[in-house]
Amino acid sequence: MKVINRIKKSDDFALTINKGFSYRLPSYIVHVRKTDNNNTRVGISASKKLGCAVIRNRVKRQVRAICDEVIDYSQKSLDIVIIVKTKFLTTSFDDNKSQLSDLMKGL
Repeated sequence: MKVINRIKKSDDFALTINKGFSYRLPSYIVHVRKTDNNNTRVGISASKKLGCAVIRNRVKRQVRAICDEVIDYSQKSLDIVIIVKTKFLTTSFDDNKSQLSDLMKGL
């Protein structure tokens, strides 16, 4: 995922969570908001409930890899915030990927 496709500022996270639509999946909570940008941006949040920093960083790397395969960043102008739930750790990578890809097809 390129740097221009990431949400980094906490204000952008808060705006997307408060003003966007939310979708609940077994492994994720996904907030989506339409923007005026030329490309799609993604922000990933992994709380301390998931585990230590090593586990949280591994989960974020996996979610970034899934996003790179599932999302076409230049097609739509969206801000997407993905909040990872603890169920992500017990579910297989392929199941987590299919959950997110099914949601992104519907957007």
